[in-house]
Amino acid sequence: MDTEEPVVKQPKRRYLISRKVDRVFQNLYDVYKFVIRFFKEVFLPPYEFKEIIKQFYEVGLRSLPLISLTGFIIGIVFTNQSRPSLTEFGATSWLPALISIAIVRALGPLVTAIIAAGRVGSSIGAEIGSMKVTEQIDAMEVSATNPYKFLVVSRVLATTLMIPILMMYTVFVALMGAYINIHQNEQTSFTTFMVDVFDAITFLDIFASLFKSILFGFTIGMVGCYKGYNSSKGTEGVGKAANSSVVTAMVLIFIEELLTMQVINALRAL
Repeated sequence: MDTEEPVVKQPKRRYLISRKVDRVFQNLYDVYKFVIRFFKEVFLPPYEFKEIIKQFYEVGLRSLPLISLTGFIIGIVFTNQSRPSLTEFGATSWLPALISIAIVRALGPLVTAIIAAGRVGSSIGAEIGSMKVTEQIDAMEVSATNPYKFLVVSRVLATTLMIPILMMYTVFVALMGAYINIHQNEQTSFTTFMVDVFDAITFLDIFASLFKSILFGFTIGMVGCYKGYNSSKGTEGVGKAANSSVVTAMVLIFIEELLTMQVINALRAL
C-alpha cells in the first residue's frame, strides 16, 4: 500500500525578504520624489507669502525662550566643565578661545538643530498628519489649492532660513553665559573676552556653522513634512508621524554633522 509523503512547505523567508527590500527602495524613491518636488515648486508661482511669514513666526520667535535658556545654560556648564582641566596646566586664560571654538564649530549648530527637531519637527509632523487623516489635504486639492506648496514649501523654507538665525542667536547667548561665568571667576573684562573669542575662530568656522544650520533646517522641515504628508491610520498615525519626525530628523542631523565635519576638517587642513 502506497503512502503519500507529507508535503513540505517551503519557507517564505525569501519572499518576505524580497518584499522588505522592495519596500525599502520604494520608500527611498518616494522620498526622492518628495524632495525633488520641493525644488520644482519653490520657484513656481503662486507664492504663499502669508503662510511663509506665519511659519517664520512659529519656527523662529516661538522657539526663542527655549533656545535662550538652553544656550545660556550650555555656555555656563561647558565653561565650568572646562575650567578644571585648564587649571591643571595654568591655562585658564585659554577659556574664551576654547569656549568660542566649541560653541561656534559644533555646539551652536547641533544644539539648535536638536531643539528645533524636538519642538518644530514634531509640530510639523503632527499638524500635517492631522490634516492628512481628516482629509483636509484632499479638500485643498478639490478647491484648486496646491497643498504641497501651501503646507510643505512654506514650512521647509521657514526651517531652512530660520534655523541659521536661531543658531547665531544660540551662539551669542551661550557666549554671554560663558562670559558671566569667566568674569565671575577670573575677572576677565568683556573686551578681553570678545577679543579672545574672535581671535580663536576663522571665517571658515562661521561659514561651516551657517552651512550646517541651513542643511539641518532643511532636513528638519523636509522630514516633518514628509512624515506628516504620508501619515495614515487615524489619530494613531498622527502620533507616529510626530514621533518619527523627531527621531528621523535627529538621526539624519548626527549623520550630516559627521559628514560635514570630515569635509570641513579636510578643507581646514589645506
